[in-house]
Amino acid sequence: QVLLRAFASGHTPAVLDLAVGFDADAFADALDRLDGPRRYTSLVPTQLIKVLDSPRATAALRSADGLLVGGAATPAPLLHRAVDEGLPIVRTYGMSETAGGCVYDGIPLDGVSIRIDEPSPDGVGRVILGGPMVAHGYRNLPDHPAFAESGWFRTDDLGRLDAGVLSIVGRADEAISTGGLTVVPQVVEAVIAEDPSVAECVVVGLPDDRLGEKVVAVVVARRGELLDANRIRGSVAERLGRFAAPREVIEVDELPLRGPGKPDRRELRRRFSS
Repeated sequence: QVLLRAFASGHTPAVLDLAVGFDADAFADALDRLDGPRRYTSLVPTQLIKVLDSPRATAALRSADGLLVGGAATPAPLLHRAVDEGLPIVRTYGMSETAGGCVYDGIPLDGVSIRIDEPSPDGVGRVILGGPMVAHGYRNLPDHPAFAESGWFRTDDLGRLDAGVLSIVGRADEAISTGGLTVVPQVVEAVIAEDPSVAECVVVGLPDDRLGEKVVAVVVARRGELLDANRIRGSVAERLGRFAAPREVIEVDELPLRGPGKPDRRELRRRFSS
């Protein structure tokens, strides 16, 4: 979508080679190469963390007209940090099936409809998106249930609508069943991300003989900080209850990624299940 928007506006995009990973200085150079009257870019949260760790890249991004952040949930502390640095951040929500982002800062674009199917008492349910941006279906899968209703796409995301503003709570297909109770990983991650020693966090369910699955947090420490696993577990237990607190807190140097920069939960489960 970044490429299509650039070409539609009549400008040549700056392109980064990510074969060896995202480099914040190379990103700053690319921003400087943009020659249009307005400059926009799009990052995933993992890339935004690297930008904020680089004074040069942060200064370059501060002068942009807009920074779209999507591809994965943006932790609240990261969002606040970006706003405090004066970055022109806009949270986007969408997927390939909706031609990219179609909800900006929780507000649907013109022509986009949102409904919540089978909401719980607190208003949380599966997010359904409708409008002209919705794909007709999947190639060679004419009867896929995600497109069972013409003009609508049934996502795997759980969310709520408050006065017309969409908030994403988590993923229906990533919920952890532990001891007969259901834990939504993204809710636990939001609490852990508030710990001052945590840069990134992913919560997964790993096999457990007694519980079926146990809640495990895989964490990247902030530069120069030491993780306190007991403090992390205590914060989650206090906010969400003991059943949601991670049984293990595993520290890693970096998280495995897939696609545009989403944490690879499947790889983490494979790596730490043995």
